[in-house]
Amino acid sequence: MKRLFDTISSVLGLMVLSPVLLTLIMLIWLQDFHVPLYVAPRVGRGGKVFQMVKLRTMLINADRSGINSTSADDKRITKVGHFIRRFKLDEFLQLWNVLCGQMSLVGPRPQVTTEVALYTAEEYRLLDIKPGITDFSSIVFSDEGDILAGSDNPDLLYTQIIRPWKSRLGLLYIEKQNFLLDLKIILLTITNIISRKHALKGIYKILKSMGTSELILEVVQRKNPLEPYPPPGVKILSNVGEIEFNN
Repeated sequence: MKRLFDTISSVLGLMVLSPVLLTLIMLIWLQDFHVPLYVAPRVGRGGKVFQMVKLRTMLINADRSGINSTSADDKRITKVGHFIRRFKLDEFLQLWNVLCGQMSLVGPRPQVTTEVALYTAEEYRLLDIKPGITDFSSIVFSDEGDILAGSDNPDLLYTQIIRPWKSRLGLLYIEKQNFLLDLKIILLTITNIISRKHALKGIYKILKSMGTSELILEVVQRKNPLEPYPPPGVKILSNVGEIEFNN
């Protein structure tokens, strides 16, 4: 059912969005006369690397800087790129990856190989299914660029305050995934473009009905600043014994 839905949705999506995509492709090309697409390796199901397609929002060869996380004030982002990123329009082309069977509409976001290399044993479970265009964390951290803005080391800050919760939300999705949940996440992803407040409320409601821990529920509301926290599966020795951070 999931694969059939992905295939039909990706075909229809590419057809309906083609005028928008072609316009953006032209605008990207006109700004610097370089290829308007960005094709980069990402880690998919089972650890298999595939080529993910996006609209290019940064300067040519920006990835050679060695920085994987992108803040809103990153100087590598082009003028057109800022607009595209604001509305997440660069993700639309990943419908091609969905059509090819490398991704799904809903699932944990695909990561670069260097990020996956840092995974704990628990986090490697994120590779049990196909990565997706959207999931819980895509909505909760849709302002990722703003969170990382002003940081001297956005990769480190991402690892400290975003990755721990992205991973936990991804693992929650894997445990609870079903067709109805996928539809709810897709609708909330669309809602997020119009009203982030209502989208976050929707995510909170879904996760609360699943019996999710209060700690995660507090984070998804995004009312308080994010603080450094261990990723799931990390064990730390303390004066009260061994503590494993899964929640």
